[in-house]
Order: sequence, then structure tokens, then C-alpha cells
Amino acid sequence: MVDRHQLEETAAMFKALADPARLRTLILLAEQERNVGELAEIEGVQIGTVSARLKLLLQARLVARRREGKAAIYSIADAHVLQLVENAIAHICEEH
Repeated sequence: MVDRHQLEETAAMFKALADPARLRTLILLAEQERNVGELAEIEGVQIGTVSARLKLLLQARLVARRREGKAAIYSIADAHVLQLVENAIAHICEEH
């Protein structure tokens, strides 16, 4: 049986996924690890904007962060995250 805490964390994860910009960030990270500056350049947005997205994704355990010198390098947290995003996109693309 799923407990209340697990349901709350799952809802928070879906809330974090409920933004096209954050989904794009996850897709970019699925391609390869990247730092905040690289993501900002690719997206054409301010570093602060990307940092805020990553903070939320990190809190929802959708991305992982590691240090490389002074830089923080971000990646998809695990294969489940990529499968979740891919399955959601495939579901939307199905014809009714």
C-alpha cells in the first residue's frame, strides 16, 4: 500500500514536471550532463532562470548534481525519470 508521504512526493514530482521549460531541461540532460551555463546558452535564457528550474527539479529528485571544480554538473537522476518523460510524450502522441 502506498502511504500518504509517498503520494505527496509523487504529486510534487508531477508538479515539477508540469512545466514545458523544465521538461525541455530534462530532455537536454538526457542527451548529456551539462552545467547551468550550458543549459542557459542552449535555452537562450538567464542563468538565474535555469538555476531556479534545476533547483525545483533537484528537490523533486528528477536531476542529480555533482561538483567538478567550482562548477555544478547536472544529469538525469536515474533511468526512471527518462522513462517517465518518454512515456508521457508517447502517450500524448498516440492517436485516439
